[in-house]
Amino acid sequence: MNIYHSLDSFQKLEYGVATSGTFDGVHLGHQKILTRLKEITQQSGGESVVLTFWPHPRTVVSEDSQDLQLLSTIEEKIELFAQLGIQHLAIIPFTRSFSELTSDAFIKQVLVEKIGTRKLVIGYDHRFGRNREGSFEFLQKNCSEYGFEVEEIPREDIEHTAISSSRIRKALITGHIHEANELLGRAYSLAGTVVKGKQLGRTIGFPTANLYVHEPYKLIPMNGVYVVNAMYQEQVFKGMLNIGVRPTVDGTIRTIEANLFDFDKEIYGEDIKLELLHYLRPEQKFNGLDMLVKQIGIDKENTLAYFG
Repeated sequence: MNIYHSLDSFQKLEYGVATSGTFDGVHLGHQKILTRLKEITQQSGGESVVLTFWPHPRTVVSEDSQDLQLLSTIEEKIELFAQLGIQHLAIIPFTRSFSELTSDAFIKQVLVEKIGTRKLVIGYDHRFGRNREGSFEFLQKNCSEYGFEVEEIPREDIEHTAISSSRIRKALITGHIHEANELLGRAYSLAGTVVKGKQLGRTIGFPTANLYVHEPYKLIPMNGVYVVNAMYQEQVFKGMLNIGVRPTVDGTIRTIEANLFDFDKEIYGEDIKLELLHYLRPEQKFNGLDMLVKQIGIDKENTLAYFG
């Protein structure tokens, strides 16, 4: 997949089959659009193009963006688009001036002049341009002038399962990890660097890898204990994860701590990825470390039972 961090480096295509959007999570609804994009590409002999925007448009145009929580980082989106077989990914820097582009200017300057779009695929009710003024009806009315065709993925093709990024976010922050994973079409993941913590886990027989997630906007699911797969240096390790403040030891800072089974390496400063598979229980305050250790033992038994 060719990746462009600016349209200046994009070489205009003879037959571009394009779609655009933020694609947060690249969930099953987005995948329907991308699957259709690839079908048209194969039928036409053209080349598939995804246009996405970074930073997220809300951080530029909205005053409440400090609370923004996203399902995917830009690096994760790049990886997902590549896995889905997209040929060209254009990451357009989203600025205040870019947000002021009218739909007509966006179509002419970006889709036509820069990309060489001959077929545009959009999801239902997708709008673009200043104040979201560009609609499917607008495109249909003017597409002959622009020299390309437009196709909208029907509402029922996506909405019959009510797939949306906001629904997935709600599932994650309420502990419904299975629902989130079903709508994503894969396990929700957290990636970051292993950092030193209080090292309490070592003293009670359950050493943990403390994950530091670099992106402040990445959504961290509901506090509690999860079953996870951990990816480290192209190997997969089973384990359990605690997200929370560790109330039993009077903790106040939220941490992400994974106990990996059959793993005894020192990996401080190295990167790992955690896939959240199942929600075991909410975070609890126990009456002393002995009760905590007993419960962690039960959590491990339940985790091993989950893996069968």
